Amino acid sequence: MARMGTFYVKCRIENPIDRARSVVLQRVLVDTGSEFTWVPEKSLERIDIPREKKDVTFVLANGHQVTRSVGFAIIRLDKYFTVDEVVFAEPGDLLLLGARTLEGLNLTIDPGRRRLVAAGPLPAASPTSRRLTSALHPTRKKRRAGERRAVSQNRR
Repeated sequence: MARMGTFYVKCRIENPIDRARSVVLQRVLVDTGSEFTWVPEKSLERIDIPREKKDVTFVLANGHQVTRSVGFAIIRLDKYFTVDEVVFAEPGDLLLLGARTLEGLNLTIDPGRRRLVAAGPLPAASPTSRRLTSALHPTRKKRRAGERRAVSQNRR
């Protein structure tokens, strides 16, 4: 199996409450093996991203466990953007663009060109059976003329 290789992207991290507060990260490693996006804690603090979850445990690729805080941010790459959880990366941590962010951006990796490309239309659920369709969209049963009169007569 051929190794896909690694590549980096430039992205903008924004405060979701005050979008004017942002920071540009020039070199973030695209890593589908990481669920989360890792951003320098100093950068997140500079744009006032609060630590929403504290003491979250992560397992690094080398098997070591670390504890970090997590906050919410807008991540932008060119015309694509999403809101996602971001890890407050400490000095020595890799800066990563994780799989969840890629899904939110609706981007996928072009391994030959080592770049991100649009993933195409988003999948959505669709009822496939009559039973499911009727459960989602109940319709009022039509009464026959004789039943309607019987109900009317019982009310008198």
